[in-house]
Amino acid sequence: MTPAGKKGESTTLRGSTRGTDVSVDLTRLLDIVAAFPQRTICVLGDFVLDEFVSGEISRVSREAPVLILRHRRSEAYPGGAANAANNLADLGARVIPVGAVGDDEGGRKLLDFFQRKRLDVSGIVRVQDWVTTTKTRYLAGWTHTTEQQVLRVDREPSAALPERISRAIERKARRLAARADAVLVSDYGFGVAPPTFVRKLDAKLVTLDSRYRLLEFRETGVTAATPNEAELEAAYHSHVGANLGKLEELGQRARNDLSLEALVVTRGKDGLSLFERNSTTRSRAGTRPPRHIPIHGSDTPVDVTGAGDTVIAVFTLALAAGASYLEAAHLANYAGGIVVMKPRTATVTQAELEAILRREATAPR
Repeated sequence: MTPAGKKGESTTLRGSTRGTDVSVDLTRLLDIVAAFPQRTICVLGDFVLDEFVSGEISRVSREAPVLILRHRRSEAYPGGAANAANNLADLGARVIPVGAVGDDEGGRKLLDFFQRKRLDVSGIVRVQDWVTTTKTRYLAGWTHTTEQQVLRVDREPSAALPERISRAIERKARRLAARADAVLVSDYGFGVAPPTFVRKLDAKLVTLDSRYRLLEFRETGVTAATPNEAELEAAYHSHVGANLGKLEELGQRARNDLSLEALVVTRGKDGLSLFERNSTTRSRAGTRPPRHIPIHGSDTPVDVTGAGDTVIAVFTLALAAGASYLEAAHLANYAGGIVVMKPRTATVTQAELEAILRREATAPR
């Protein structure tokens, strides 16, 4: 890449896998990020509370061959769809979360967090006798050493949402989606964002992250989806491994099966792959060869918790701001590279994304 020129001149980033052209104009990406605060995103999905309990290894228990941890601290962060909403807020967007939480401590923590961020919580329904999904991770370490996760305990709803609550969420989703530039659907399998809801949305743009039922969103009007490689493999009961040809086969198949304009497959240390229609307008039929974008930054992450939420948040917001699918994929890739170097369930800010783009534009090559 050549160094940045004078103001107004574009700088192009190039990277390739198997000769795939993944060129993108960094000046254009900066313009897209600058437009983030003018966009409104509705987030429909399963809100999760991510808890982290840290302890110093004290000794081995006499009762059983397990470590005894001396408690250091407990922390809580928005997870799942709540993490996607949190990322959007830190990127400067106007965010409308829609979903459900239990009338419990986890639900109160999430609502309090959103209110501190000044998000409109009118789309969130509090449900009595329902559990806010909470994932508690126990981390252990010695003094001056890196903590390691030793146990995770999940609290999840034991029953489906009551029908009246589902109808209330559907009404809110339909009303609030019409006010947004895009709808981000974050489906973690707890029933808040089923395909039947998504099918009824009157939205300009719909993106999807579905953990367990990607292919059930056929004929729902979803524009683009961002599964990770494992989710794509599970959807087709297949295995990719190091077989790039298999990845391309499954990626094109999923895009076709779901009638998507674009599909982004996140691949951890191998970056991400973009599958899209062969068009300049998002509407013309045909397919374009897959674009494979190498990972940005280190391939040794600090913490991958919630990275997929960051990817779909940036991808969705970029599309809403006028990005092409390739531009949005690059921005999501940069954001993913930033967030995995942070501990806990983290977010990427607008300033961080702009800083990395400027650094890339001026880096000697």
